[in-house]
Amino acid sequence: MTAMTGRIIAGLITATALLAGTAAFSQESSNRVAAKTDWSVFVETDPTECWSVSAPKETVNTRDGRVVAVRRGDILLFVTHRPGSDVSGEVSFTGGYPFANGSTVTLEIGDETFELFTEGEWAWPASPSDDTRITNAMKRGTLAIATARSARGTVTKDTFSLLGFTAAVDEAESRCSN
Repeated sequence: MTAMTGRIIAGLITATALLAGTAAFSQESSNRVAAKTDWSVFVETDPTECWSVSAPKETVNTRDGRVVAVRRGDILLFVTHRPGSDVSGEVSFTGGYPFANGSTVTLEIGDETFELFTEGEWAWPASPSDDTRITNAMKRGTLAIATARSARGTVTKDTFSLLGFTAAVDEAESRCSN
């Protein structure tokens, strides 16, 4: 098993757990422990997982250069900690649709650009060192823009505010370090 395959499998397990109760993102969730401006912090206890998450402030969908209306599921940007799996600060993105096979998601933060690899409806950086570089850029930035292509050829551009990101990611990390 490659490191990337391992990250994808771990991410899919997390994604499945998160989506099993996408109420996890809703305001009514019992495992939401903090709100930090545009970011929220969630904690699961069995197994222990802590994550910071945000939904986009703006979404633009285009096909053949024209803005189109499309139906998408949850669009979320995460930073996750799973101490039992020795995962700290894993970045992931779900676009609310299946990504085009073999495509990547471009994540722009300030003047830095990162590439996320896709599997189904999820995308991750290639390595933990890329997670760290992205998280550091997010702490310095004001916006994160994820651009992707769906299996149907729609290009999506999701803009996330980074207001509250540092406080949220720090809180998630501290809750999972105990």
